[in-house]
Amino acid sequence: MSALMGQMMQMPLMISSLIQHAARHSGSTEVVSKRVEGDMHRTTWAELELRSRKMAQVFARLGCQPGDRVATLAWNGYRHVEIYYGSSGSQLVVHTINPRLFPEQIAWIANDAADSVLCFDLSFLPLVEKLAGELKTVKHFVLMTDRAHMPASTTLAKLLCYEDMVAAEDGAYAWPSFDENTACTLCYTSGTTGNPKGAVYSHRSTVLHAYGAALPDAMNCSSRDVILPVVPMFHVNAWGIPYSAPLVGAKLVLPGPHLDGKSMFEMFESERVTFSAGVPTVWLGVLTYMKANQLKFSSLKRTVIGGSACPPAMMKTLQDDFGVEVIHAWGMTELSPLGTLSKLTSRQDHLSKEAQQRLLEKQGRVVYGIDMAIIDDAGKSLPWDGVASGDLVVRGHWVISSYFGKTESPMVTVDGEPGWFPTGDVATIDADGFMQITDRSKDVIKSGGEWISSIDLENIAMAHPAVHEAAAISCRHPKWDERPLLVVVKKPGAETTAADILGFFDGRIAKWQIPDDVVFVDELPHTATGKLQKLKLREMFKDHKLPTA
Repeated sequence: MSALMGQMMQMPLMISSLIQHAARHSGSTEVVSKRVEGDMHRTTWAELELRSRKMAQVFARLGCQPGDRVATLAWNGYRHVEIYYGSSGSQLVVHTINPRLFPEQIAWIANDAADSVLCFDLSFLPLVEKLAGELKTVKHFVLMTDRAHMPASTTLAKLLCYEDMVAAEDGAYAWPSFDENTACTLCYTSGTTGNPKGAVYSHRSTVLHAYGAALPDAMNCSSRDVILPVVPMFHVNAWGIPYSAPLVGAKLVLPGPHLDGKSMFEMFESERVTFSAGVPTVWLGVLTYMKANQLKFSSLKRTVIGGSACPPAMMKTLQDDFGVEVIHAWGMTELSPLGTLSKLTSRQDHLSKEAQQRLLEKQGRVVYGIDMAIIDDAGKSLPWDGVASGDLVVRGHWVISSYFGKTESPMVTVDGEPGWFPTGDVATIDADGFMQITDRSKDVIKSGGEWISSIDLENIAMAHPAVHEAAAISCRHPKWDERPLLVVVKKPGAETTAADILGFFDGRIAKWQIPDDVVFVDELPHTATGKLQKLKLREMFKDHKLPTA
């Protein structure tokens, strides 16, 4: 006997439906951008949707065919959002390139993706002029500005003006409907080791991710919000905010290249921002500026912090001193990127404030659409007891199945069931589903056969009043194989010693886990997405001699 089938409309999940929804139902809601040109630009979702349709016409006029890649080297701004929708909505694939990468990496990524068009902000004109000869597949270079700001001279042949092209179209374009599994976006991993790898998202996965990200126990987005993504649109699509904001009809504020503490604070205040999202390093700059000038937020209520672990000291400062709820999050490029967010449920209401805070400092619980497990070396599931530590694996509606252009599958088998993605993180999961990253598998410090979490050491160090930033890495040891070395950047004007910082660990962690030494540096190396470059640090200090007892 055959199953009874539902009698429902078959409407594919389209990226274009998000911007259409915003234009129809929140058309007058603002999208505000701080432009590279230096001024503030104000538009609405209705106007942005129209200009996105015009960009779809522009790409067609340039000869783009379904599946062609449209690359961007751009900051967070309304033109970048228009390219997101104008390309993906017309069966093209938007490929956001991180401009903070080395030029050689940018050229490699553009060639690997076989980009057809490159759209870029004025900031990156010198970079593009330098790289143009190495970009083997790019046929059109589009400068994202108006005629008044076009350069008087350039080495780029037939450089196109974004605003001229938009003005030449009538916007009489109907968003097409097609298979929801069609590619819409191409994002490359950070590439801390080896060449970056491409993750190809579909219309279906991206719309579902936008839904999941906006849920109350995730980012909790609504039409009442004013959302400012500090996280760049070239960093995993600003964690999906350019899709979640129109889904709920929120006001969107885009800061462009102006990410210093002063600029960020002023934009938070002038636009009455209620919700933001960014990596810990950006918040360091904001908090430093605010403390130095004795400032407070008047509208900001919550922020999602991810990209790397948020130090508990930073979380406490934002919550206790500035009244901002911190939602700790974890994800990866391969997860579009959201995997978990740390929000308490009713089951934690009976806990003390201290116990609740310890849970909030974890990476959190999955949202519907993601499943996770921790496994041992044999691929067997480990218990969710908050103690057992294993390799974190995931699967879900917005998790990749393979990398762009690769035939081999990265998937692993869990308890005999195939199809799980290995994240490279080591984690614990407690009985209520709160996951905590204890380390990257390659960053864990193995001392005498026992594991020491570099994240635990860094979190303790960051609570020291003189420490601005800290990284814990392994150093070779003749007896214990590896021992922890702490690399520290002091706060401006702060005075401290290695002995003082090591003494700070007493009573906060087991004595055998306390670092053997502390070295002070002016700055720590970061990847282009703000993550600590542990590999580079280990290379810098590979010959460091630890003190012997």
